Amino acid sequence: MLKDSLFYAKILLFGEYGIIEDSMGLSIPYRFYKGKLLKPGLTPTEEESGSNAKMLDYLHYLEKAEAEGQMPCRLDLKRLRSDIEQGLYFDSSIPQGFGVGSSGALVAAVYDAYGIDKIEENAVQDNEELLALKGILAWMESFFHGKSSGLDPLICYLNLPILIRSKSDLGTVAIPTENADGKGGIFLLDSGSPGKTQGMVSLFLQKLKDDGFRNLVKTRLKKYNDECIKAFLKGDSKPLFANLKELSSLFLENFRPMIPDKFEALWKKGIETNAYYLKLCGSGGGGFILGFTQDLDKAEQLLQGQQLKVIHRF
Repeated sequence: MLKDSLFYAKILLFGEYGIIEDSMGLSIPYRFYKGKLLKPGLTPTEEESGSNAKMLDYLHYLEKAEAEGQMPCRLDLKRLRSDIEQGLYFDSSIPQGFGVGSSGALVAAVYDAYGIDKIEENAVQDNEELLALKGILAWMESFFHGKSSGLDPLICYLNLPILIRSKSDLGTVAIPTENADGKGGIFLLDSGSPGKTQGMVSLFLQKLKDDGFRNLVKTRLKKYNDECIKAFLKGDSKPLFANLKELSSLFLENFRPMIPDKFEALWKKGIETNAYYLKLCGSGGGGFILGFTQDLDKAEQLLQGQQLKVIHRF
């Protein structure tokens, strides 16, 4: 019997690339997109069959790891195999390759439905348990990206905002209450094509071998990123937008391959007019771009032709 559980997308508001070098990070659930494990009707659609085939590939990975004694948790793989043979698929509206946790939601769903002696999402007591859960989910997601921090499936599983203070210190956190009538807000822009997480992360790791770039990440990127998080959690817009401008400029100057070509001019326009600031949402190279503004109407005027999907108003 499958659990009737929904798993939502996530958005990393701050911390992309920086958390690899121990910057802070802040990630929130995004309930606009969601997914759940389902069994098909009598005639599966092409989409359902495609998802089922991917589930089978994932099962092979898990079975091989179990046979080699490499699994960090216990999963009921016999039941998972039986369900996959009956057509099990992941019914998801979360776009793949857009930086909003499509594989994270799938991993969370599998762990939730098939985990044996699993850490229950509503019973995480302390940082140690949270880190243990993150480690398990990171291993489970590594099938999809080659290497995973475990953060995406952790957010999808807990369905709570997570503040990463360092690699060994993270916890759930309350974010400022949304103001439905607020003039300012955080929004998504759609690049129209998926990004390639593995390729972008590999490029970043290659760039880190350069001392100058590594120093920039450890000092300026970390400083602006961490200050943004502190100001956002306090609801303090002046330092938030001052540091956002620096962060947006730093990405434009030093992370150009991660910025889709069509957004370069819009990115510059935001910095020059101070009407909005853009930043990466996930690894970049495609997918969504994240925007912050103190005046959504003005931002929409300057971003004419782009569809703004507002995710939080203040």
